[in-house]
Amino acid sequence: MQQLNNKQILLGVTGGIAAYKAAELIRRLQDHGANVRVVMTKAAQEFITPLTLQALSGNPVHTDLLNPEAEAAMGHIELARWADLVLVAPASADFMARLAHGEAGDLLTTLCLATHAGIAIAPAMNQGMWRDPSTQANLQTLIDRQVAILGPAEGSQACGDIGPGRMLEAADIAALAAAQFQSGSLDGVKLVITAGPTREAIDPVRYISNHSSGKMGFALATAAVEAGASVTLIAGPVALATPERVTRINVESADQMHQAALAELGHCDIFIGAAAVADYRPANIAEQKIKKNDDNMTIALVRNPDIIAAVASHPQRPFAIGFAAETQDVLSYARGKLKNKNLDLIIANDVSDSRIGFNSDDNAVTVVAETSETAIAIASKQQLARQLLAVIAEHYYAKNVK
Repeated sequence: MQQLNNKQILLGVTGGIAAYKAAELIRRLQDHGANVRVVMTKAAQEFITPLTLQALSGNPVHTDLLNPEAEAAMGHIELARWADLVLVAPASADFMARLAHGEAGDLLTTLCLATHAGIAIAPAMNQGMWRDPSTQANLQTLIDRQVAILGPAEGSQACGDIGPGRMLEAADIAALAAAQFQSGSLDGVKLVITAGPTREAIDPVRYISNHSSGKMGFALATAAVEAGASVTLIAGPVALATPERVTRINVESADQMHQAALAELGHCDIFIGAAAVADYRPANIAEQKIKKNDDNMTIALVRNPDIIAAVASHPQRPFAIGFAAETQDVLSYARGKLKNKNLDLIIANDVSDSRIGFNSDDNAVTVVAETSETAIAIASKQQLARQLLAVIAEHYYAKNVK
């Protein structure tokens, strides 16, 4: 069920004794990496409290269509946009009827009408209600509208009847919810990506840095989320918004980035070192601003830690990928770094080309492995990132899945 990793599931809970199963369903969805928010109908609150589902989901539970605080920002529309899947479990006969007829009298039905996400329902009701021609007609209407129907199961019911109408168990619903998504090339994989430049302080107002914008690393983070990965982005000082569903760690210096990278290795499958880390830093940082007294000034520099080499030699070594931003003999230098730093892959690009250098929106690279080279032609960094992740996934699984 790795298709659920990083997916945003809006769980609707309607009235019925099966509402208690929503608590376990939240857990099952979260176990497989989903982020869950809950909407409850008024009837559902008679069977299980919003506080219970809030504690389990870790998010506020939404119950009212006309909530003055939420509606100041059109809260119901934001929820509809947020969801990758609207999953209603249990779905009562009343809810099915209202959904089939396009009603919008409460928050849950309004969200179902407003969302562009897929909708899946897990019916739960008395066997007589399930078999009733009206319910069956509503069911067919929902099927015709591409609503996924999860169940119901047959068996003994709370009322004492035996027959169809039991809500599926939470594990089964979670598995069927996962099946609503196409598999991504990196479902369930944990990625750490470094991006941007580092700044090495000279004094309180000056620093050494480079022209890296961080665009390539941020594009990779976005593409990795699209591919189903859980992504941590260690970012130097850049003016870029955090991609959705990405955990961001902000750093300034190479030493800070080094420490942050090593701290993530306990839960990292793939490490991509896309940052342009400063090779050197001042040996001493002046406590006060250095005054302009002489025509010349000398600053003693010392080497910064080699982050990607440290990751590749670590006891908790992930699949390690570096970048080689060169201005000449690009592939020759890249192959040298691949071997010397013990990397699995290195991504080489020519930053002397103004079309694909620092701060540009486009890039072209060659993915260098021990026995192969894969060239990716010039494209936007977002398009190129998707192609890169596909190549990376192929090499990763070739090494790690036997």
